[in-house]
Amino acid sequence: MKAWLQPTLISLIVVAAFIACYVGLQRDPQPHQVPIAVTGGSLPGEIQQALGDAVEVHPAADAAAARHALERHDVVAALGAASPGHLHLDIAGAAGASTTSAVSHLVDAYARGAGAHVTTADVVPLAKHDARGLAGFYVAFGVSLAGFVLGSNVLGLAGIMRLRHRFFLLIGASAAIGAVGAIVVGPVLGAVPAPVVPLVFVLALLAAATAFTTKLLGVYLGPIGLPITTLVLLTVGNATSGAVIGADLLPSAARAVSALLPPGAAVRGIADLSYYNGSHLGGPVITLALWAIAAGILLSLRPRLMRRRAAVA
Repeated sequence: MKAWLQPTLISLIVVAAFIACYVGLQRDPQPHQVPIAVTGGSLPGEIQQALGDAVEVHPAADAAAARHALERHDVVAALGAASPGHLHLDIAGAAGASTTSAVSHLVDAYARGAGAHVTTADVVPLAKHDARGLAGFYVAFGVSLAGFVLGSNVLGLAGIMRLRHRFFLLIGASAAIGAVGAIVVGPVLGAVPAPVVPLVFVLALLAAATAFTTKLLGVYLGPIGLPITTLVLLTVGNATSGAVIGADLLPSAARAVSALLPPGAAVRGIADLSYYNGSHLGGPVITLALWAIAAGILLSLRPRLMRRRAAVA
């Protein structure tokens, strides 16, 4: 009975979690403290009062300062009064269709109430070959999947390969995965306009974080380790990455983990490199490196813990 029950339950949990994450998060996305820069003496206060918690208003000294904040990805839109009864909204298409659409709808609703007209301009547009802004999501998902496959395969090499050689294999293969992913999505397909070398580095870190974590959970938890990795990294991590549904539109629990899981960190890093000159690249790189390093350290401690346990027994 146990031999039948365990794989059946694991399969049911995985399919339920996958559907719940991807479909559930897209059912009714609601903006929550979406950062927008607003210029003008009284306009910032009026926007904050009218739109409430849906936006987080960043008052800007002038239109140039607001646009600079937008181009650095400190905000996702910049709003100002072009003339009496006329508002001008700058958006960043690179922030994602769901986020820019939500901001446009919020500003339009305010403008209708105020009897104003709104003109909109996309000042940070998406790449020509990424019209829907999903290339970052797909490359992060593909690299995460490759890292998972790598880590799960290396699990079976424990009896024929020394630990340090398995580490070398994980590191080398992760670098190769990052290079292939970056070259295909960048120079070959032209969907991600990031510099190739930094993009290789980010994707290699994502592959390493996923591969080392997969191996870690497989070693410490046994057969249940791979399904847990599937749930945490491939399902929850990619669903909450902020690429399909902007992070500012996710439920609170999903927002809390979005940037902390490797796929979410990688999606942010890819976007920063592609459209914002790497202005906020440090956070994603640190997150990815910490996942890979922490998993590597815990794996290296495993033989010592096993020897101590055997000595005590």
